[in-house]
Amino acid sequence: MTAGSHDAWLLDFDGTVYHSRPLKLWMALEVALRGPVHLGTLRRFRHEHERIREHLMDAVESPFDLQVARTAEALNVTAERVREVVDEWMFERPQKWIRRHLRAALLEQARAFRAQGGKLAIVSDYPVSRKLRALDGALAVDIIVANGEQNGPGRLKPHPDGYLRAAQQLGVAPERCLVIGDRQDADGLAATRAGMAFRLVR
Repeated sequence: MTAGSHDAWLLDFDGTVYHSRPLKLWMALEVALRGPVHLGTLRRFRHEHERIREHLMDAVESPFDLQVARTAEALNVTAERVREVVDEWMFERPQKWIRRHLRAALLEQARAFRAQGGKLAIVSDYPVSRKLRALDGALAVDIIVANGEQNGPGRLKPHPDGYLRAAQQLGVAPERCLVIGDRQDADGLAATRAGMAFRLVR
């Protein structure tokens, strides 16, 4: 039994593990200077993400693949091209900025919680494995449940699918899980629907 009222912490990644505002500013500048031709693809990709978040009721094998396909269809380009742009500008280039804007206090708390026997999971609506590796060991977790990766959720937050999958894989009852995230309308609502406690980070 761990200290406190929870046996597992389920962390959102983007905007939770790091401060998103400065990263978004740096990436906007980088896109403007080095990749303006990709701006339309990135905007459409994010637009499709929100559409799927709001309207996808039935589980699919990969909401991420659906997002790629819809973006490709809307822009009349190949799915492979969309993946190339997204991979570079959303997963590869942001890594250097993530490392500079980590929520150091939160990561320290997470490491202490795990050292006391607590379990940690990342639950994300985007792939996170490469971003997590880029943290150079600043955060070690037991499992990852991420859209676009193996065994990812079939629906996006605020559906509780991702958090419930994480709890099941960890072997922890939902009421013993604490969700930590930066969006009340996504992470918070998903936590409530999963029967879990929620901590908002700003």
